[in-house]
Formats: sequence, structure tokens, C-alpha cells
Amino acid sequence: PRCYSRSLPKPEPPAKTPPRWLIPALLALTALFLIGLFSTEIADPDFWWHLKTGQYIVTQHRLPTPDPFAYTTASAPPASPGEAATRRFNLTHEWLAQAVWYLVYAAGGFPAVVLWKAFLLAAVCGFTGSVARQRTGSRLWGVAAALAAASLSIEFARDRPSILSYVFTAGFIAIFESRRRLWLLPVLSIVWANCHGGFFLGWMVCGAYCVEALLRRSPDTRRVLLTSGLTVALSGLNPNGFATLSTVLRYRQSPLQATLIEWSPADLWGSPYAFDLLLYAAAIALLLSWKRVRPADWLLFAAFAAAALTAFRNEMLIGLLAPMLIAAYFPWKRRLPAAVPFAAILALAAATAWGAARGSFFQLRAAEWRFPAGAAAFLKTHNISAPLFNTYEYGGYLLWKDVPVFIDGRALSESVFQDYRAILGTPAADPARFALLARYNAGAILVNAFEYNAGTLYPLVVALAQPGAEAWKLVYEDPQSLLFLREVPSGLSTLEPSRILDHLDTECRLHISHDPDLSLCARTLGDFFLRAGDPPRARRALELYLEHPYPGDTDARRAYLELLRH
Repeated sequence: PRCYSRSLPKPEPPAKTPPRWLIPALLALTALFLIGLFSTEIADPDFWWHLKTGQYIVTQHRLPTPDPFAYTTASAPPASPGEAATRRFNLTHEWLAQAVWYLVYAAGGFPAVVLWKAFLLAAVCGFTGSVARQRTGSRLWGVAAALAAASLSIEFARDRPSILSYVFTAGFIAIFESRRRLWLLPVLSIVWANCHGGFFLGWMVCGAYCVEALLRRSPDTRRVLLTSGLTVALSGLNPNGFATLSTVLRYRQSPLQATLIEWSPADLWGSPYAFDLLLYAAAIALLLSWKRVRPADWLLFAAFAAAALTAFRNEMLIGLLAPMLIAAYFPWKRRLPAAVPFAAILALAAATAWGAARGSFFQLRAAEWRFPAGAAAFLKTHNISAPLFNTYEYGGYLLWKDVPVFIDGRALSESVFQDYRAILGTPAADPARFALLARYNAGAILVNAFEYNAGTLYPLVVALAQPGAEAWKLVYEDPQSLLFLREVPSGLSTLEPSRILDHLDTECRLHISHDPDLSLCARTLGDFFLRAGDPPRARRALELYLEHPYPGDTDARRAYLELLRH
């Protein structure tokens, strides 16, 4: 019989070695994309007082205590026994970062400041990607983790020292993961403790890796414990020592701090966004791989998730940790096709070009359209030195322009803040606000008209437009602000009070043109003019709002259609 031999399978062709330029090009484009993404214009109201404080420290060679900027601070009595310590903490705990921010500005102006912020946030993503690459052995997973961190980091692209705490937290984790250069941690802890009060996050990282080393009986346990102990001990070398933690805990009982969005709890029930997705994905990855999850990962995830759920400002802790955990424990990893790195390069190049073309990348400027630049110049030009009442969000910019302020974002006095709320927010017909202004001997009022997150129209502005407020004369108006004086210097003309109502529309339109996601000022304005019996203005305001409506707001459309019929 004829014999047939079974044919042997053909051997698979050897995998093609990717070109040597591929990975460096991918990493370089990732870095360029991140720098572009985070190069947003300077729009944070707190940036200006940080910059002014840095200037004071660099030029005066001393810390800004007692407060040299707000005229109300020195006379404000402490509202609680711990307020004096909190005030000193708020004035001093970011001194080194503020000095660096000012030196960056002095060297390169606003473009340098924007790029400095972008570099710091890109470093956070870089540390995240580095840990993911180390734990997976894949640079593609590293790039993916860095970009996942960027999806939440963009929410924190603000020019303020707090972003340094995210940089140091991610850097501490990266150093512990590599087990190289542990000696850097004590040195970095001293720098961190003088840049921002969040340095105790480093204690959490040290604690998690110490517990893991003890439980797993790691051969370098002694080194980890000694380094961590020295790191914690040396972090006390700062103007407030170890009292920082108790001061931060007092924030939770502060009525002033409770009004700030950054201290509000996370919203898990609204529209999902990067924080929700990263939190849930990391939790699922940990649960699916629970048998091999390391103790440090459990501890850090529990601590950072708890912190993030209690305060919005802590959500970035999940942003830097979750991508590491997802990369390490994602259970269904497959070998990716060889074309994926090429596709990633093309996608990153296209995204960078698109962002630059539409103007959202590399915004190397300050968003001075948000701030009272014209009014500050008017005060200086006309030598107006009367004690000034100002809105909270304008205080920092006025400090930078050497205008002594009533209040600003440094949150120094609970009693001043309560009086501020009464002056700004009591009903328009309430005369008590003017008595409070007289108590502070205020002779000038410089305000914007809206709080844009909630769309609130400040009642003080309405009160100044009503009969009975003739003691305050409008002397300056532009799309950003209104300036009133109680005593008008000779030679300075006044403006008609009717300009106040015109200003409301102009200011709201300015903000919506730059930030259409926050359009509630127009809805508020429509309601205000409806109640005031001014249908034409109400119709224009609602028409503006309905160009950028909030989802499901049928009442505004119904009111607008009713106005059209009449």
C-alpha cells in the first residue's frame, strides 16, 4: 500500500523587529500632546495672589505674615480658637512654590508660566505611565496609562501650587515601585512640605509600601522602613511643622471652605466623566484579580478613593493611581498587532495638530478677559485710594495690581467672609449691607455681576441699580466690572445708573462667548428681567441661554416661546 506522510505545519515567520525610531517617536509625540493639552490659558482667580505672594517673598526676603495685602485681615477677630493658626498656614504653607512661580514668570512671562504648569501635569502622567510600563513590561500600556491619567488631569490644569502635590504623590509611587533612588524621598519631602500642605499624602504612600514590605517580608524591608521614617520626620521642616494635618482637618468645619467647589464631595450620580470611569474601572480590575493584588495597591486605592469621594480637589489622586492599577490587573490582555504603535503615532500627531489649529493647545497667555484689568488701571490712573469692597473672585487679580482688597481667595478670615456674604448676597432691598460697608469705611465698590458656576446674579449689583442707592455713584463700567464710589473726586465724571442693567447683558455675553458650558447667567438674567417687567431684555437673555442650554431645561424654552407670542 502507498504510504502518505502527514505534512508538517509551516513555521510562523519571525516577528518583524519594529524600527528603532518607533518607540522614541511615540514617547515624544505623547509628551508633545500632553504639553499641548495642558497649555491652557491662565484663568484661575487664585493664580494672581499666588504670583503676588511669590513676588513679595522674592523681593522682600520674608514670608507674607502678617498679611500685607488685604486691609481687613489685621482688624478681623478670630472666629474660632484655631483660626489664627489656620491664617498663618494659609499665608505660608506654599511659600517655596509661590516663589518658583514668580521666578518662572519673571524669566518668561505668562507663556513660561503656562508651559511650567503643562510640564508639571505632563510629569504626573509620565510617572503614571512609567509605573504602568514597569508593571506590564509594555510601553504601549505605559502610554495608554499616561493618556488615561490625562483625561482627568485636564480638569486640574490650574496655575496653582496644589498641582505639585499630585506630581510628588505620583513621583513617590514611581520611586517605591522601582526601588531605585529611595534616598531621594527624604530630600523631596522637604521640598514638598514647603511647596504645599498636601505633603502628608507622601506619608500615605510611605505607609502603604511599609505595610507591604512587612507583610511580604521583602528583603529590603529595613531600607524601606528607615527611608520612610526619615521622609516623614524631615517633612516637618516647614513653617508650620506637623500642625499641617490638624489645620487641614479644620477646613472641614469651616463655613468659608464649605462654600468652595474644591472641597465639595464627588458627584457619583450625575453625568459620568473621567473620575467615575477610572474609579469604577480600577475597582473592577482589583476585584477580578483580587488574589494577586498587592497590599500597597489595596491600601492606596482605599485611601485615595476615600479622599476623592470627600473632596473634589482629591479626585486627581484616583486619576494618577487608577491607570496604574488598571494596567497592572486588567485580566484580558492580548498581544497587540504590530500596526498599533504606528496608529497611535498617527492619532497623537492628528490630535496635537487639531488642538493647535482650533486654538485649545498652547494657549500661552493669561485670560485677562475674566478679570478687572480696566477697572484696576482706572483706580491707579485716578489715584483712588478709598478702602475697596470687591468680589471674592477678583481679589487675587487686584492684589497683583497692587490694590488693597476686602477679600480674596486666600480664605484668611471667617468673620470677614460672613460680612462679605451679607454685603454681596442679602436681598437687594435690605439696607443692612450699606451699614456693613460703612463699618469697614468702604469708599469704593468693584464687582462683577455673576457667579458663573451657579449662574447667580449678585443682589448687591441689583441693589446699586435701584432707587435709594444714590449715595454710590457709578464711575467706571466695562464688560468685566462695575466700579462705584461714595465720594467722587473733582474732575471725575459719573455714569448713568441705567448702564448697570446694560452691563448685566454685556458681562454675561462675554463669559458665554469664552466659556459656553457655563451659560446659566443668561437664564438667571432672563428670569430677572421677566420679574422686572422688561420682556425685550428677558427675551434676548433667554435666546442667548437657549443657544447653549443645560440638558432637560424645558422651562426656559417654554418661557421664551411665551415671550415670542407676546
